[in-house]
Amino acid sequence: MITQIKTAITQHIGRLVLGIILVFAGTSHLTFLRSEFLNQVPAWVPLRGDLVVVLSGVVEISLGLSLLFWSSQRAKTGWAAALFFVLIFPGNISQYVTHTDAFGLHSDLLRGIRLCFQPVLVIWALWCTGAWSTWRR
Repeated sequence: MITQIKTAITQHIGRLVLGIILVFAGTSHLTFLRSEFLNQVPAWVPLRGDLVVVLSGVVEISLGLSLLFWSSQRAKTGWAAALFFVLIFPGNISQYVTHTDAFGLHSDLLRGIRLCFQPVLVIWALWCTGAWSTWRR
């Protein structure tokens, strides 16, 4: 069972910032950056690309709102967000391998640098929610 851990003010701020980023990213999936996100859906995904974009946007909005407002479940939300960041990583790898331009990433160097930041998102989600601290409890 995951127990609730008290988090520091820096973790609280980090959780709020990550929540806002996720709500913004999810909203952009459904609106003004939809085609950019569609470009990132790997061809091997067995669903329509637009459906993947919409579903991932809904998940991002849900995770972001949970980070912002569902503090009693923040550790579980942290684990869910970390898992989400792991699950979307193949799309980022595909963008690199297929040399797909999106989000201003118009070179393999920039796409490669982006790959390095995905683990940072996983760690951020686990740290800011106190989820990492629940691992051994």
